[in-house]
Amino acid sequence: MGGVTTVNPTSQRGRPGYSRDDVIRAAVRAFNSRGYDATSMGHVAQDLGISKSALYHHITSKEEILEESVAYALSNLEQAFRDVVAADLTPGGTIRQLIYGSVAVLCADAESVTLLLRLRGNSEVELRALSRRRELTRSVIPLIAKAQESGEIRSDISPAVLTRMCFGLVNSLADWYEPDGELGPEQIAQDVVALLFGGLDSRR
Repeated sequence: MGGVTTVNPTSQRGRPGYSRDDVIRAAVRAFNSRGYDATSMGHVAQDLGISKSALYHHITSKEEILEESVAYALSNLEQAFRDVVAADLTPGGTIRQLIYGSVAVLCADAESVTLLLRLRGNSEVELRALSRRRELTRSVIPLIAKAQESGEIRSDISPAVLTRMCFGLVNSLADWYEPDGELGPEQIAQDVVALLFGGLDSRR
């Protein structure tokens, strides 16, 4: 999986100068830096250098931004998973590509994925997003079990534990990945896969 094509569901309504996507990206950055609850629409308007009234030509509330942003991240993760599962791969190859694809999605839109990973279930929007995220994680457990049964990865650890360990490492990228940093998404994805499979290899 050399890359991920993402589709942003947001429309382009609003006034000239800033597009709706510009406003949403600025808001997500503010949510991640200040915290969602601590961020007001006034903060977002200030960051963009526009008035609050101009901001509301693009969006109706910060809840709208939260819902669209985390849905965007989840949709891209779900699509990456569907693409891998539909491919003709061995069970172990499927796990490798799922990890690779997850890293690729996170690196492609680190801000939205970071926002998703920081949700705590404080609203209906957050609870729905967390439910989708848990379902995505649960869908990997039987795939890990198949890779264990095939002898491609070690079988002495619970599939559920391995799943959470794998994606715990992937998700940790949200804390340190720098889009303009020395390492690009391809290299990071390769390194994460190499590290995980160095510990999962059944021949160890």
